[in-house]
Amino acid sequence: MSSNVENGSQESLDPGVVIAPKISDPWTVEKVLATIHPEAPTQQSSSPLPFFHILERLKTGKREGWRRFGIERGESIADHMYRMSLMTLLCPPSLAPKLDLNKCMKMCLIHDMAESIVGDITPVDGVSKPEKSRREAETMDYISKNLLGKVYGGFAGQDIRAIWQEYEDSKTLESLFVHDIDKMELLLQMVEYEKRVDKRLDLGEFAYVATKVALPETQEWAKEILKERDEFWGPKPHVHGEAGMKGGVTEATSKNQDAYYSK
Repeated sequence: MSSNVENGSQESLDPGVVIAPKISDPWTVEKVLATIHPEAPTQQSSSPLPFFHILERLKTGKREGWRRFGIERGESIADHMYRMSLMTLLCPPSLAPKLDLNKCMKMCLIHDMAESIVGDITPVDGVSKPEKSRREAETMDYISKNLLGKVYGGFAGQDIRAIWQEYEDSKTLESLFVHDIDKMELLLQMVEYEKRVDKRLDLGEFAYVATKVALPETQEWAKEILKERDEFWGPKPHVHGEAGMKGGVTEATSKNQDAYYSK
């Protein structure tokens, strides 16, 4: 179970520690719910409280990509989405009039909501894109129907599910902007971690996402953060993920990144 109450260990004394369970194939929402201690949120309730409780998992769930580099107490999924939502407030003036920024802020707060059950799947985890999409779609169905279907007529759940799907489909200008914000937030965090340890950690492989920023306005942001990074590193050799294998990214990582970010 994902409970921390195991064999009376000291770890069980810290309610802030949540251990992500390993789920056997085939992955299902029900298998994850069965690991929640002491019990999973009540389904088909007319109260929003079960939904509020499931959101706590976004606060305790970590962004897994950083763990491979020894960053065990890094940002949570909720941390990531919160800064994204605030970044929409600084949408460039040339782009802002074309967008529904209220929807963009909602989309930032919703786009990784499925990770409350699925967890943060990264390009190197060996989970195919179709399988990742299946898990996340089933989770959003569980949230919108099983947790929110009877809450205030179910309208909030329907809205959350629709906004999540719009992000996944990546066809509207709002969804493209939020995808860019998602990548920009990662780039910012990459540089911030590197600076905090004064070049003792090279996270350059994550700079790959700069090549996937779509809109001209956000491309300028990406160029600016990469310039800031290069100025910080100076003459010291460092990985340039934006240049792929030529920039020092391993072949395996490069292939995983290409597959993960393919349309």
